[in-house]
Amino acid sequence: MSSSIHSSAFTTINPISESDRQWVSTFLDDHWGSAKVVSRGRVHFADQLPGFIAWQGNDPRGLITYFIEGFQCEIITINSIDEGKGIGTALIQAVREIAEVRGCKRLWLITTNDNLSGLAFYQKRGFRLAALHKNAVSASRKLKPELPLFSQSGIAIRDEIELEICL
Repeated sequence: MSSSIHSSAFTTINPISESDRQWVSTFLDDHWGSAKVVSRGRVHFADQLPGFIAWQGNDPRGLITYFIEGFQCEIITINSIDEGKGIGTALIQAVREIAEVRGCKRLWLITTNDNLSGLAFYQKRGFRLAALHKNAVSASRKLKPELPLFSQSGIAIRDEIELEICL
């Protein structure tokens, strides 16, 4: 593990190190179906991106990956194994700090229309709705065919919703 940049009574947030890459790849396979993530028509291999791991002792409890281009920082993946304990918030804060240090003017992400809990989570953390990309998931399926047609709750997965924080 790299030196800790954030710590709380429950969790330490560390940058992803090269020795973490196999765990990151397996984690993304388990939680995203693969490390291949499509956002706004662009393919990212999230297991190769920078990011942070949330640790509780020696046990990884969350992961966030991001991509910086120009003055924008996009959160590509975020997962917390222990929801409601501040892990996701701490992971977002870690990326926000990196984005600000790098001079980014915008922190943004894409989610899909079925991610109702995610939409609430992001908005509670200061993200605002920036754009609705209707039927964008059908284009994403051409790049990642394994994307499901329906969520576990039965909602058709069709649209990408863009959320942002202006830095």
